[in-house]
Amino acid sequence: MLSFFRKLFTSEKENSDTEGDSMKKFLIVGLGNIGPKYENTRHNIGFKVLDFLASENELTWETAKLGDITLHKKKGRSFILLKPSTFMNLSGKAVKYWLDKEKIPLENLLVITDDLNLPFGTLRVKTKGSDGGHNGLKDIQNVLQTTQYNRFRFGISDEFAKGRQVDYVLGEWEAEETEKLAERLKKASEVVESFGLAGIKNTMNSFNGK
Repeated sequence: MLSFFRKLFTSEKENSDTEGDSMKKFLIVGLGNIGPKYENTRHNIGFKVLDFLASENELTWETAKLGDITLHKKKGRSFILLKPSTFMNLSGKAVKYWLDKEKIPLENLLVITDDLNLPFGTLRVKTKGSDGGHNGLKDIQNVLQTTQYNRFRFGISDEFAKGRQVDYVLGEWEAEETEKLAERLKKASEVVESFGLAGIKNTMNSFNGK
């Protein structure tokens, strides 16, 4: 954990004389459940996107309060990547803690989650919205007391039999999905970086539905 805070401190010190430093810092939260049992499940796509981005940039995860965390710096922006350790249904506590601790404005928050209502691999970024029945988003909304936060939905489709939704979202990817996942994760990591570098509106225009 020391190396994360060392990198973060150095970044803040380098920018200490620049106005609007808080606007250069972003909290990217991937939703999921901790433990090997859930690692390759559809519900853990938020973790998987951040793991891909971290791997591509040779970042090291460190265990901190309420989650695993790492820092991705690019073109003067600091992306704090967070995988909450609170389990999906209690994600809000970790989100609020790190927003407050790092003094990150709400508009610089991006939450990555799975979406049953989108075809597999479809990407959609929104600036607000309901929880759509997603327990992770529901808890974040309750804790933050607002629906006005950015969310990045990754489609997992709804190919499940009636009454089998829980088994489906907590099930592992099919072989055909796994083959396509690498390309989709690369595109998803581009969405995350675009959010910080190009802004939410440009990111929506560039990636939604792609």
